Amino acid sequence: MEKDNRIGDDRGKAVGMLLAHNILEKDFPRYDEIIEKHDSFYIGSDVFYSFLVRNGCWHIRQKQKNPKTLFENLEEARERILNGDFPEIMIRRFSDMLNYFGQAPIIVRSSSLLEDNFGNVFSGKYESIFCVNNGTHEQRLEDFLNAVKVIYASTMSREALAYRARRNVLEKDEQMALLVQRVSGSRYDNVFMSDLAGVGFSYNSYRWDEKIKPEAGMLRLVFGLGTRAVDRHDDDYTRIVALNAPEKKPEGSSGEVSGFTQKRVDSLNIEKNTLYTEYFTDIIKENTGIKTELFSVAEEYNGMKYKSINFDRMLQNSDFIKDMSGMLMKLRDAYGTQVDVEFAVNFREDGSYRINILQCRPQHVKKPVEISGKAPEIDESRLILKTNGGIVGQSRFVPVDRIIFVEPSVYGKLPEQEKYEIARMVGKLAHYEETEKNKTIMLLGPGRWGTKMPSLGVPVKFSEINTVSIICEIGVMHEGLTPDLSMGTHFFNDMVELDILYMGFFAFKKENILNEDFIRTLPDSFVEKMPEYEKWKSAIRVIDGDKLENGQKIYLAADSEKQTSAVYVG
Repeated sequence: MEKDNRIGDDRGKAVGMLLAHNILEKDFPRYDEIIEKHDSFYIGSDVFYSFLVRNGCWHIRQKQKNPKTLFENLEEARERILNGDFPEIMIRRFSDMLNYFGQAPIIVRSSSLLEDNFGNVFSGKYESIFCVNNGTHEQRLEDFLNAVKVIYASTMSREALAYRARRNVLEKDEQMALLVQRVSGSRYDNVFMSDLAGVGFSYNSYRWDEKIKPEAGMLRLVFGLGTRAVDRHDDDYTRIVALNAPEKKPEGSSGEVSGFTQKRVDSLNIEKNTLYTEYFTDIIKENTGIKTELFSVAEEYNGMKYKSINFDRMLQNSDFIKDMSGMLMKLRDAYGTQVDVEFAVNFREDGSYRINILQCRPQHVKKPVEISGKAPEIDESRLILKTNGGIVGQSRFVPVDRIIFVEPSVYGKLPEQEKYEIARMVGKLAHYEETEKNKTIMLLGPGRWGTKMPSLGVPVKFSEINTVSIICEIGVMHEGLTPDLSMGTHFFNDMVELDILYMGFFAFKKENILNEDFIRTLPDSFVEKMPEYEKWKSAIRVIDGDKLENGQKIYLAADSEKQTSAVYVG
């Protein structure tokens, strides 16, 4: 009997993945040789609708089409969904699906009608859940049902609803289907993972070297599961590859690069029955057979020898770059627009490999525009900030209406809980008087914006800062931490969709300037705007361009091609 890959109707990620395979099977000559055939099921949105009605959530869902009642009863809805149940007939079909997969690990992914669409990517707004799929059939079924409920609940999260409101799609019906995929990879002693994974773009928005051609595309690579490529991991790094110049590294020389390599690996831990993060040096000690020679290099520190992740040998001694470039161009041409893909790669002993295309969707890229106006010669005494490198986004020469500045020297000394309070204050300031349209707001602060670790930056949620036009990360939280370009992550995709300019202030670059003394001489309107939070006035400054003396204004001049920027008073 043939297996039925369909449980309900198909949507979103499922269509993108199938379409990519169909395009490549037809037009990419090496498809049969190097592309791993997908092995997946999809669960249609009719199952989602039935579940909401059965568990008393439909009336709450209807409220979410009205901006005035958008966030009402969210906790009630989440509780009802997570504690809800499915009809017996659906449980039997889910059980049959698990029987097909056996004890192979699977991932349950959101696949809604609105998701991954032209103009509305919904990047990271809905959950994807790994199921190690280990244990008795009853345990595996329970884990799967819980995964489905978590994804259903994520459709009513504050982040997802704020995104829908921002993108003006509240009135559209969010039809949530699911894509269930066999995880691509290999089993080792106690872990399951792919050799490498990542995201690929047919257009490279970050031209850090003059030899880089944006239209050639780029990759963001990680060793192990691809979660570290699409999620922002603030205590680690990934490998960014320009497809026409793979030897070029954003970090610079080989001496500078060594500290900016991936240290931690995501895998499915069989014993713990969960997605697990472990240091690379530990995972290769505990599991035999991992192909370290392809992806690592021997190093020595203080007389201790160890291996660090380095993709150079794989990039130089295989056709991987050529194949990824060819696939991205075929998909781009077939879509008629730039695309991005998620993929996993597994190598054989003879050095050959299989690429699993997990997702394909339109890449949101704006055509380069010439800067309107020309920046005058800048008096360094009036300079707020100057950067060289680390710019992603459209070039622009514009007045800045407001700078929200988190003082690095004060913020770094605060207890963790107070750092969260600062993040909430930033969110309030970014949405202050939202009736003021077309304000150009700049965030300037230490470490990484949007981090989940307050010790590494300001832990704002993207929905709190989705009104800003410029984000600048100052690499001063602690030694060894630099701003993270986050290319290919959900955070990065959100910035691209809203045309937010990203600037990284790399403290180790001598030509970079941050004039904190001058910033402190500018009028500060934080207390005026937030009088009830006066206690935070030493940690946050709000500089409004229309409150400067003698009619002066704040200007930003950023050139993405030359990778230079300046923020100054003129």
